[in-house]
Amino acid sequence: MDLIENWTSIRRHFSQSFGSSLHVSIASVDEDNTPTVTPVGTVFLNKDRTGFYFEKFVSTLPRHAKRNNSICILAVNSSKLFWLKSLFQGRFDRYPAFRLWGTLGKRRDATETELRALKKRLKSTRSLKGHRYLWGDMTVVREINFHKGEKINIGKMTETL
Repeated sequence: MDLIENWTSIRRHFSQSFGSSLHVSIASVDEDNTPTVTPVGTVFLNKDRTGFYFEKFVSTLPRHAKRNNSICILAVNSSKLFWLKSLFQGRFDRYPAFRLWGTLGKRRDATETELRALKKRLKSTRSLKGHRYLWGDMTVVREINFHKGEKINIGKMTETL
């Protein structure tokens, strides 16, 4: 899959996935090449096939990145309406999931633009008590550079895409 050609639809899909699942799954490997999957709700994709996530609760990703900075991200649109409509029609009108491969970059302080993006995503929870506990002091991000992507096919349901 060509990332340049498909980047806009990938970004749109990631946005829809966060709307339905509230996270994506990031896979990494430890020093024994044992895979680990981490749910992360603060992944953002930039316009240039890069991205970042806020690094507050993730502990395995930075540890694994010291030895092997390769990752794979799976974003699934889990919207019940999307799935029920697709099941009723017998086909998906867009891919239900995307997988992206990339490498973790440096850890750094978030920019004002990145903090605004986080604030916008979490706007609906701002008045809730748990919001402050989970996202109140997110200030550090980890950069991601993507080099490969894949549309997830599900047999006859995606064959017309």
